[in-house]
Amino acid sequence: MAFNPSNSSGSASSPPFSPRPPRFSRSVPNPNQSKDEHRINERIRVPQVRLIDEKGGQVGVVDTRQALQMARDKGLDLMEISPNASPPVCKILDYGKFKYEKKKKEQQAKKKQTVIKVKELQLRPQTEQHDLDYKFKNVRQFLVDGDKAKITIMFRGREIAYVDQGHKIMAQLQEVVKDVAVVEAPPKLDGKKLIMVLAPAATAPKKPTAAPSPVKTSPGSKPSP
Repeated sequence: MAFNPSNSSGSASSPPFSPRPPRFSRSVPNPNQSKDEHRINERIRVPQVRLIDEKGGQVGVVDTRQALQMARDKGLDLMEISPNASPPVCKILDYGKFKYEKKKKEQQAKKKQTVIKVKELQLRPQTEQHDLDYKFKNVRQFLVDGDKAKITIMFRGREIAYVDQGHKIMAQLQEVVKDVAVVEAPPKLDGKKLIMVLAPAATAPKKPTAAPSPVKTSPGSKPSP
């Protein structure tokens, strides 16, 4: 007689084994899923919308199917612009043109953003005056161009005894660029480095533009009023 575990005495029937659910979703994203930030056309699933036509006119509350048909009749799209309104507000427009113009505006706004760079300049406490004059001129140009300037005076070995000379160089530089710069970080000794940061002044003079040349008139001619 064959042994049957389910008929053995003193043993209760155990429930069938069920696998544990996965801890993380293994679903693969659909590459064809739309990435548009606005719902358009058939993706608008509400029964009614408050419609704005392609000229910005208020049409009023209409059925979504009717609004979609109105957009199709004009060769345009129906786009949801205020999804949280009741009912949601939709507009008839050319969605491709809308996205193109939006991207163009974002690119123009990005171009207008001012990027301030930090130009670094290293000096020594024993730098000759003619070298200082040349490097001070470079710092001034950095500031006029709208960049910041980080000036570092390096002290090596026994040169640390010339910290006062380093402060004098920093003060001389501040005097040279006082009309185009503000001191963002005053001179500070960090180990064997004396560091100062200058930033462009808000009232810094702009680059001079060429004056218009005077108009020449022939002898005997009268100037126009």
